[in-house]
Amino acid sequence: MSRNYLITGGAGFIGSNYCHRLLSRGENVRIFDNLSREGTEKNLEWLYAEFGNKSFDFVQADIRDQNQIQVSAQDADVIVHLAGQVAVTTSVVNPRDDFEVNALGTFNVLEAARLSGKQPVFIYASTNKVYGGMDDLVVLEGKSQYTYQDFPFGISEARLLDFHSPYGCSKGSGDQYVRDYARIYGLPSVVLRQSCIYGPRQFGIEDQGWVAWFIIASIMGKPISIFGNGKQVRDLLYIEDLLDVYDLVISKNEESRGKVFNIGGGIENTMSVWADFGPILSDILDKPLSVNFKDWRPGDQKIYVSDIRKAEKILGWNPKTSVKLGIQKLTKWVEENQHLFLR
Repeated sequence: MSRNYLITGGAGFIGSNYCHRLLSRGENVRIFDNLSREGTEKNLEWLYAEFGNKSFDFVQADIRDQNQIQVSAQDADVIVHLAGQVAVTTSVVNPRDDFEVNALGTFNVLEAARLSGKQPVFIYASTNKVYGGMDDLVVLEGKSQYTYQDFPFGISEARLLDFHSPYGCSKGSGDQYVRDYARIYGLPSVVLRQSCIYGPRQFGIEDQGWVAWFIIASIMGKPISIFGNGKQVRDLLYIEDLLDVYDLVISKNEESRGKVFNIGGGIENTMSVWADFGPILSDILDKPLSVNFKDWRPGDQKIYVSDIRKAEKILGWNPKTSVKLGIQKLTKWVEENQHLFLR
């Protein structure tokens, strides 16, 4: 039997990919998006082209509008809350807007879920930025990567929170509210502290979505800036592997409800921002790539790797797509869709 899904930010990178998966298997989908992000209108057009103009409900509205989100959530069995302000740099420039979208907006969606009376499964896309700069950890510098001295599997959910930057504070506020709505109201909510997600339909820019941005810039002949020395390490997770987590959280909600999971590529899918990534991309494109190096950005972690063993233990999940294969897939998509990036 099909369920009613409400996807906030459903026209974004992650949202449009998940809506595509849901519609492909016959679920009832309502997309809630204000279309403020670059590429959202193109993603919406893609979904209409794939499934038809009447295949899903679309509500163009903002999560800061409490009435709109409450009406849209009243019949939802599952709410996947992806809408938000996504860049640290933007939050520094305009912290009030960042707070209203991420903290108040998330509160509005939670209240809509609670007041619906349906106790919908609630998935919140949080971020590893809730752990802050992690300056207390011993980080070793190698030839092409930074590594943790004492955390061979990466950072677990047991790590104390230390919100850093307005973005970290606003997303962290939502993170804690979602956890507490499970405790206080019994809402079957789950927090996913997501690491570096990449894949098709991602209109990356310099401030956010760096994997996609480097590929797009390399193919379209745009300049690339590296902030720092390029040895910063992230664990990369291909979009389809993330969507598998969403499905498992829903299907195994008795086991997952009220819990927090660190979700990323894990220790098997780490890569430095340019020292490792640059040569791989250059090899795929079969051409040399040039970049400009600039000063480190405030709060930029030298390394962040998710310890994903909790998700493996409780959900039975592991990433299936290697970093190299994922980069090849995304590069192929950008090459085949260059018209989407012409301005």
